[in-house]
Amino acid sequence: MRRRVPVLVLAGFLGAGKTTLLNHLLTHSRDTRIGVVVNDFGSVGVDAMLVGRAVGGVVPIGNGCLCCATDEAGFAPLLARLTGPRSGIDVVVVEASGIAEPDRLVALVQAATGHHALFGGLVEVVDTAEFEDVRRLHTELDRHVGLADLVVLNKSDLAGPERTERVRQLARAANQRAPIVVTNEGAVDPRLLYEVTETPGRQLMLAQLDDHDHDHLHDGYRAVALSADRPLDPAALVAFLRDRAPDAYRVKGFADLGDGRPRHVVHAVGRQLRLERTPWPRGAARRTTLEVIGRDLDEPALVAGLRACEREDPAAADDLAVLDPFVA
Repeated sequence: MRRRVPVLVLAGFLGAGKTTLLNHLLTHSRDTRIGVVVNDFGSVGVDAMLVGRAVGGVVPIGNGCLCCATDEAGFAPLLARLTGPRSGIDVVVVEASGIAEPDRLVALVQAATGHHALFGGLVEVVDTAEFEDVRRLHTELDRHVGLADLVVLNKSDLAGPERTERVRQLARAANQRAPIVVTNEGAVDPRLLYEVTETPGRQLMLAQLDDHDHDHLHDGYRAVALSADRPLDPAALVAFLRDRAPDAYRVKGFADLGDGRPRHVVHAVGRQLRLERTPWPRGAARRTTLEVIGRDLDEPALVAGLRACEREDPAAADDLAVLDPFVA
């Protein structure tokens, strides 16, 4: 009899590095066939487009939090297809949106598992550089860490040794059961994730939680999709991203800086800004598509800000060197 396929939930606040960790997992798991479910909060589906090729394919669920937008009746058939005997998949990874509720996701996966799947554990990714500031605004992040079966303290290189140690102590205070791994760029040994199992005490914790006991993390958050058909000026783009309002916490997407120039993948988290230069996918339209996630967003100001980055003369030469400090 074929063993039941474990279903891992990969969670963490906006910009923690979930997609980076998932891509590391896909790249370094050559003998493991992985099915992926990606939940993007907004409508653009940036995370699903950034996920590398998975043997089982990438199934995007967008425009809402998986923990609220989908119930067991909608999720169970999807899980059954990914874990059925004919799928050939060894493990399924569900990448949650950055403002999903881990406890609801765990309950959703547990309710949806049938004869061919079982819940394989919750991995909580923490942005070590931003965690101290973000948890002051969202105290429920301690509860999220406390539910995890594996805690990954990502971006320790940006945080530095002292801050990383403070965050490690905060994580251990919130969760006395789970292993804590410190890493950069989501570089976690895949064996750690495949060996994740539900730790003792989880069911009691879930049973003690009630929807009315806490606000949902996504309360008050929204996503604004921005686009530009003309190429952007690099210096103006940097200024737009660096000078944006603090409420615009997360920006991600793709920037077109003109013909003959590579696609620039944008990652902005809090005060962090990182760009990646990649080839444009064959057949893809060359245009800028960004998604801004935050609270109390001023959509007209964001639209006007990106529009001001468009170059008057698309053929004008510009200097990409202004981007070099932010290119990974």
